[in-house]
Amino acid sequence: MTGNQPTTSTRHTPGTQPMGRTCPFSPPEGYRTLREEDPITPVTFPDGAKGWLVSRYADVRTVLADPRFGANRRRVRPGDAADAPLAPPPPGMFIMMDGPEHTRFRRLLTGQFTVRRMQKLAPAVEQIVAEQLEAMAGAEGPVDLLQAFALPIPSLVICELLGVPYEDREEFQENSGMLLRLEASRDEVTQAQAAMNEYIHQLAVAKRAHPTDDLLSGLVQSEQLTDEELAGVGSLLLLAGHETTANMIALGTMCLLGNPEQLAALRSSDPALMDGAVEELLRYLTIIQYGLRRVALEDVELDGHRIEAGSTVLASLSSGNRDATQFPDRPDALDIHRPYRTHLAFGHGVHQCIGQQLARVEMKAALSALFDRFPTLRLAVPADQVPMRDDMLIYGVHELPVTW
Repeated sequence: MTGNQPTTSTRHTPGTQPMGRTCPFSPPEGYRTLREEDPITPVTFPDGAKGWLVSRYADVRTVLADPRFGANRRRVRPGDAADAPLAPPPPGMFIMMDGPEHTRFRRLLTGQFTVRRMQKLAPAVEQIVAEQLEAMAGAEGPVDLLQAFALPIPSLVICELLGVPYEDREEFQENSGMLLRLEASRDEVTQAQAAMNEYIHQLAVAKRAHPTDDLLSGLVQSEQLTDEELAGVGSLLLLAGHETTANMIALGTMCLLGNPEQLAALRSSDPALMDGAVEELLRYLTIIQYGLRRVALEDVELDGHRIEAGSTVLASLSSGNRDATQFPDRPDALDIHRPYRTHLAFGHGVHQCIGQQLARVEMKAALSALFDRFPTLRLAVPADQVPMRDDMLIYGVHELPVTW
């Protein structure tokens, strides 16, 4: 088996971002020290850039909700100083936009991802889950749960929603994987993004001539986006729509298998407990590995610290979700009975994840059916041999061998 294993180092060098995990389900231990002793701290990031790291729940929410912190963090040239101008976001990449520009894209998409619409989609998701489980049951020997189950479910769903042919998944999954690799070169990222955009552009051209009942056709027919914006929006939704949920399903499964008492309670209790379990897994695992970057648009005073205009601020979602001031009862433990308290797994503020309701529907359907269909499901290798995605922006597993 290949992949990076979680480091056992507990060291944290002051002035740097904590990196080494001691547990595959928890953020680096250094964040605990920062929350308690220096929750808003100046740091030098792994790429050499200097800025600020925010690790406490309340401060993370403040940064993500305050319009004085912008989502666009692209410098004109790599390595430019904090006072250099920012380059405009790529067309359609609304998660990197602020103000009216961000609102324009958000309004076009919000109606597609409402709670009601996602609930109506639940039977179709459950059918996809059932089909994947049936195929998995026919396999001999251990299977990779990621490839056999966790990845196909959100991929099939987002392809259906967008109107993307599922048979093209190998191409777009390869490119999306490159975009999330921490060690990918700038050229590799540029090429992968260009390939994703070109793929969506060609698909949009075809839908302009022959529209179908899907989100991409609807955006084409709205005539409110340029071809470049359409390609950017489509590739963003395609990437986010399968990478995040696939890793939550796989990592959530591994986590529950490693917490047998929690899993037993989930199997034996009221099915409604799954709703709370999904929220707890989202909080506990928080797979946006290093947080969300923002740039100070003006000088900002944050809890006694002066953040100068142009400074990069990293808001750590995983650290905020382990803050005892927000989650007072054993925040570092998985507790599927935990009373719901607002977590940061989907971000916060106007840029909060637009697809969060879809992710909830997919996770609930997948995890409920998986443990019902395979009551003796277990890892096929020791937990410390599961290759973790330490090398990716979205955390999770590279593969998850299971048997039953």
